[in-house]
Amino acid sequence: MSTDEDSTNETHWDLAPKFDFVDAHRLPFSSDKVSLKKIDTECSGPFEGKAHGRAFTHAANIEIRDLQYRMYTEGKQSLLIVLQAPDAAGKDGLIRKVLGQMNPQGCRTYPFKVPSSEERAHDFLWRIHKATPAAGKVSVFNRSHYEDVLVVRVEDLVPKSVWKERYEIINNFEKLLAHRGTRILKFYLHISPREQLERFKKRLDDPTKHWKLNAGDYAARDKWGDYREAYEDAMEKCHSKIAPWHVIPADKKWYRDASVAAIVRDTLRDMDPKLPEIDADLDEIRQLYERELDEMNE
Repeated sequence: MSTDEDSTNETHWDLAPKFDFVDAHRLPFSSDKVSLKKIDTECSGPFEGKAHGRAFTHAANIEIRDLQYRMYTEGKQSLLIVLQAPDAAGKDGLIRKVLGQMNPQGCRTYPFKVPSSEERAHDFLWRIHKATPAAGKVSVFNRSHYEDVLVVRVEDLVPKSVWKERYEIINNFEKLLAHRGTRILKFYLHISPREQLERFKKRLDDPTKHWKLNAGDYAARDKWGDYREAYEDAMEKCHSKIAPWHVIPADKKWYRDASVAAIVRDTLRDMDPKLPEIDADLDEIRQLYERELDEMNE
């Protein structure tokens, strides 16, 4: 049965609201210390509710696909999207509902898990660099190089003398990507401990999601403050105009999707990819087509 919200006439929804999602969620470029405790995990933005937000996301996805197609055919620029979040904040859902809507010929998602023995034998950026997007392509990182200043720090996997040097290395790496024409968007999906626990319960209650269950997720909750501090330091030390961090309120899944869709769409608009100029003579091609058509109809 449809709810009142679902049955609302979509024609009255404003799908081009005068709301700056970048300004609302991008961290400021200042020397102030980042404090995630001061940033809300729940937001509705310019939307009347879930159905309005989903309609906006659908419209934004259509434009994203068109702009991505132009970038793919242009073959000059690229886009890197980095997703970081506590467990159950919705990285997979965001990819499925927004980022995964792009043409897979020009977009690929890389889920960075625990490094393999081969990866551990190289520098920490070795596996990351080869996944960055070529000209015309989009790469989506489901977790990223930032794990090497987050998990390794909180879980004490490497000495502080090692991970504290990585902030500058990451900054230089992102400068290199930007220099070669890659736009970088970094998103932190900001979820509250209470909302995370509610989503853990839904996993317990849904047999199709039991594969996601992991006792380690509860151990990480015991270190919530430590992880938050590690994220804050990473954002503070690795936030720049060429590779900005956006903190996305993620307690409402539909708003998470809508806000990221808006920021990706607006970034692609700013990149302004162009369809390539054609070398063929259109009049000649049209004449060839009409000749073939006439022959088939004889």
